Amino acid sequence: MSGAPTLERIARGNGLALCAAGPWTARFAPLLEQIVDDAEKLTGSRPNIFIDVSQVSKLDTFGAWLIERLRRSLTEGGVEAKIAGLSADYSSLVDEVRRVKATPALDTTSVTITGMLDQVGRSMVGIGATIVGLIDMLGAVLAASGRVMIHPRSFRLTSTVHHLEQVCWRAVPIVVLITFLIGCIISQQGIFHFRKFGADIFVVDMLGVLVLREIGVLLVAIMVAGRSGSAYTAELGSMKMREEIDALRTMGFDPIEVLILPRMLALVIALPILAFLGAIAALYGGGLVAWFYGGVDPDAFLLRLRDAISIDHFTVGIIKAPVMAAVIGIVACVEGLAVQGSAESLGQHTTSSVVKGIFFVIVMDGVFAIFFASIGM
Repeated sequence: MSGAPTLERIARGNGLALCAAGPWTARFAPLLEQIVDDAEKLTGSRPNIFIDVSQVSKLDTFGAWLIERLRRSLTEGGVEAKIAGLSADYSSLVDEVRRVKATPALDTTSVTITGMLDQVGRSMVGIGATIVGLIDMLGAVLAASGRVMIHPRSFRLTSTVHHLEQVCWRAVPIVVLITFLIGCIISQQGIFHFRKFGADIFVVDMLGVLVLREIGVLLVAIMVAGRSGSAYTAELGSMKMREEIDALRTMGFDPIEVLILPRMLALVIALPILAFLGAIAALYGGGLVAWFYGGVDPDAFLLRLRDAISIDHFTVGIIKAPVMAAVIGIVACVEGLAVQGSAESLGQHTTSSVVKGIFFVIVMDGVFAIFFASIGM
């Protein structure tokens, strides 16, 4: 019985016995797949079919699953299929495989209105669950902040400074570089089109207002969501997978206060600083392009910029920054704590964190635009 695996068919009255023999292991996977595929075609041939595995010399998880798959396939075809001759050494393995639920085949041949409504309903439930999770996290962070204000000694200053360095200071080079290039592009495109009307100088107005009110803070928030939001989700997700968060609860620590509050505070402090530095870099880049490409003298650029913008434009951008930071942090922490015990789950939630973070940042920017327009800012 040490050769290749076999599955012999023996008629027994009205029934049929499928006698398995030899090693049913992953080593003989192609042959076993073919044997089982042929045996599954016996559906409906006999009312009773016994799968005799008493002569199986070796059995691993792969072979046990094929035997169970054959039993299920014959049973679904209206045949009473039973496994017989199972030794005590392999009974627990087959029982464990039997507990695995079969995934129902998805019917992709037809699209019905009911199915479409079902998908829409499930999507709406998912959106509702996301919003509820964000509100729940916001409440937990506010409650933890209240406890820290009542007991200041419980505040994690070292952790906050560490995360501030990671989120803010280490992000300065890439933020300054990207915003500098964006300022250059905006200035070049503005001069290219305004030159047709002999209004090159108006590129300064467009650059100043766009950078200080909209593009500067929005672009920095998107970069922070992709850089720091994904990092938060990955860190918390890894802790969740290694059960470190459960260990904190066991030791009597609040994970919100220990892990999330310092990260949130660091993000809220960092984003206004990065938005300010990004706005300066964008204006500097735009000024250089206006000088070398548009012939706008730096003194004329600064004079026009002073007349074109006001403190309100700067205030609008700075007010947006901490709110967007809080949204990014909440989304990242919710997704991080939702990670299950697999690397696939970690990757999915990290991706979801970036996508949702950018989405909510853009939504908040639109809400702010409507609000400030309504109050005349």
